[in-house]
Amino acid sequence: MAVGSVLIGLLALWLQDVIVPYTTPFWGLFDNQLDLDVYLSGARTVLDGASLYDAKLLGQMDYTYAPISILLFTPFTWVSFEAARIIWSAGIVIALYLVIMLSFKSLGRTPTWPLRVIALSLVAVVLLLEPVRTTVWYGQINVFLMLLIVADLTRTEGARLRGVGAGVAAGIKLTPLIFVLYLAVLRQWRSMAGVLAGFFGTMMVGFAVLPRESWAYWTGTMFDSDRVGAPQTVGNQSIRGWLANLLHSDDPSILLWGVLAAAALALGMYAALLAHRHGQELLAVTIVGMTAAAISPMSWGHHWVWFVPLLVIGLHLLATPRRGVVAYGLLAAGLIAMMLIAFSWRTYLAHPIWFVNRSVPDAYLIGLFFKHGIDWLEWFTVYPYNAIFLGTTIATIVVLRSGDDSATTVAAEPSEGSQSVRGRPAGE
Repeated sequence: MAVGSVLIGLLALWLQDVIVPYTTPFWGLFDNQLDLDVYLSGARTVLDGASLYDAKLLGQMDYTYAPISILLFTPFTWVSFEAARIIWSAGIVIALYLVIMLSFKSLGRTPTWPLRVIALSLVAVVLLLEPVRTTVWYGQINVFLMLLIVADLTRTEGARLRGVGAGVAAGIKLTPLIFVLYLAVLRQWRSMAGVLAGFFGTMMVGFAVLPRESWAYWTGTMFDSDRVGAPQTVGNQSIRGWLANLLHSDDPSILLWGVLAAAALALGMYAALLAHRHGQELLAVTIVGMTAAAISPMSWGHHWVWFVPLLVIGLHLLATPRRGVVAYGLLAAGLIAMMLIAFSWRTYLAHPIWFVNRSVPDAYLIGLFFKHGIDWLEWFTVYPYNAIFLGTTIATIVVLRSGDDSATTVAAEPSEGSQSVRGRPAGE
């Protein structure tokens, strides 16, 4: 199996070059890192004594993360941007490997060398997914935040300082605060307190080191979701973005968005609760992460890096015996559908366009949401990740509510406090 996975990994690396050749100026996988440039520009702005949230970085970009993040980016200003992007990109690849290995561990698989080889090959495979590819291409931070959360919340309930890692992630980028609600639903008060402690701890450090920026952010900037981008933007993979793009309006109905977001939140939390009660903590955490991306006012494609542990779960289930041909078929179909929906589909434009902050002679636009050839299918193509979210949550609920959880059973030990039926948890 390890040899086969190596071949698949090599095929994935080749396919990556087919989608957009690595050497393509600006559009190659490692030849942009715009968001990393924004992060470092924000750090330099603070070091120069200017106002972080009033500055227009790189001429037109706003800084959107909490002030504590500046402490993380400042060391990268000590080296050239070329060196910083190499270090950052390598860090993303390492973080992906760690997320995959932690996912396998949570699913009860022993970290043998063959499994490590498989995990390395899977890194190449997940780089073919639009959320992961654009994370590298933009130099985004979401994979690192996912790593913090997975490493933290897939531990048993009584684990020391459980929740603090997720809280630190929330202190950098607000969306992980959804795990406070998840832990409250589970009545895991100690872990919930850990999240809050990590969150408020980062806030206090921010006020101690950067008081002016912290006051500006926590009293105003954090409430301005439009700083991240206009709702009617191709690639906004949130429910609000779906409505804005379908209605061709930057001001979709707040009431309609609120109702749909509340329904998605309830669906996601219920599916996560069922997964937790059946000992599937990685699945529960993954669903909560996807729920956050769905209900957020603005969710770029790279916010959906939660497809990585979801893929690992699917592969684990395919490799787990004790299910019939129909169950295997449905599982394989769902996994293939997820890969196809989230794949780095390329849309090539052979003419100059203005892209974010510069003019480029041509464009390699990545993502299914750039495909607009079929008008009657636009409801799907403008927000394809909703299909993965709905498919995952509904399948989880149907399978676990049916009482036949053999399709999801894993070998991991149950977390403390779990209620097991068989006796046994992202510039923008």
